[in-house]
Amino acid sequence: MDPISQASLGASLSQSFANDKSKQFGALVIGALAGMAPDLDVFINSDADPLLFLEFHRQFTHSLIFIPFGALICSLIFYPLFNSKWAHREWMPAKLSFAQIYLFSFLGYATHGLLDACTSYGTQLFWPFSNVRVAWNTVSIIDPLFTLPVIIFIALAAYRKKVRYARFAFAYAVIFLSLGIIQNQRAENAVYALAEQRGHTVERLQVKPSFANRHVWKLIYEYDGHYYVDAVKLLLKTELIPGTSIQKLDVKRDYPWLPEDSQQAKDIERFRWFSDGFLAVSRRDENLVTDVRYSFLPNRVDSMWGVVVNKQLIDEGKLDVHVEYEMIRNLDEQTYQLFFEMLFYDKLI
Repeated sequence: MDPISQASLGASLSQSFANDKSKQFGALVIGALAGMAPDLDVFINSDADPLLFLEFHRQFTHSLIFIPFGALICSLIFYPLFNSKWAHREWMPAKLSFAQIYLFSFLGYATHGLLDACTSYGTQLFWPFSNVRVAWNTVSIIDPLFTLPVIIFIALAAYRKKVRYARFAFAYAVIFLSLGIIQNQRAENAVYALAEQRGHTVERLQVKPSFANRHVWKLIYEYDGHYYVDAVKLLLKTELIPGTSIQKLDVKRDYPWLPEDSQQAKDIERFRWFSDGFLAVSRRDENLVTDVRYSFLPNRVDSMWGVVVNKQLIDEGKLDVHVEYEMIRNLDEQTYQLFFEMLFYDKLI
């Protein structure tokens, strides 16, 4: 999730164990910083290999087994900072022992990977034993209804120096994420009902909340070599929003000129692993392989990112050159209007 959400959840758990009033603010800061720390893996990248960051983001730093070590690294950094002269003011009159700093760091760090796994991006919780990308699909990567109440409660806990507000914050977060399971199940039911209406058999599916909310969901299912992409509005009633379909990527069919032993072919397979297999050739660029899971409008296949293959490099015998990674920004006023129609109105444009 976004850094603010990670920081606020990490702070809420660390503050929940700060029974000493004088340590509430220190627990907030340490828990928040430790809660964001795993995302430092974004600095693992390579200009020569554009997909390297996809393999390492949400990998070892997010693994459950790495939590004690990540917390230790945070503690070694925080300890001299929180015990220096400038750190002791009215807001934090008491020194923190290394054990206390480690506890707050551990609690904050431990929330990060689990919160990320609640989104659809995929998190390698069980690295190094498995490279499976866990994605429970219960919350959007950004959701104000999740983050803002948690921020309010942790701020109250630090200001009033009362641990119960921090516990309210963490309890709210857990309940909010758990209720996402209900919406997820409603979305899956909508997929099966829609496929049955079309006479399709669902071979594989994924459902995920759209951007910054949890009542408009993206529905994707595979049938007969195609991905069918629709949306559903889940309030008191279920309202389907018809979408489109796109042919599933077949490398041999779509890129017959691409040798299996070339780096570009290997990179497509790496991207397939990252995208859980939901790949297709872009409709706007035949050399662009896109991740069907992500689009700003949930009933469209206009992906947010993809990889670009280059036939000219193959023709020149350059088999060891990587694909290019492309972030796609195709937002305009009409797209925003359509999205807000989906969110707030019964009758859709």
